[in-house]
Amino acid sequence: MKLKITQKKSVIGALKKHKATIQALGLGRPNQSTVKPNNAQIQGMVQSVRHLVNVEEVND
Repeated sequence: MKLKITQKKSVIGALKKHKATIQALGLGRPNQSTVKPNNAQIQGMVQSVRHLVNVEEVND
């Protein structure tokens, strides 16, 4: 399984570490999506910015 991560809110006014996490996930603007592997590292990153993103599980 992989995770489809979609940014739902802008990072304007967000903390620096949240902006960096969004960039590390490969996102940068609202409604932009990326597909990442479902592992502990990605899950931790998503957990820290859960208020800015939507996450869906997708098949390989």
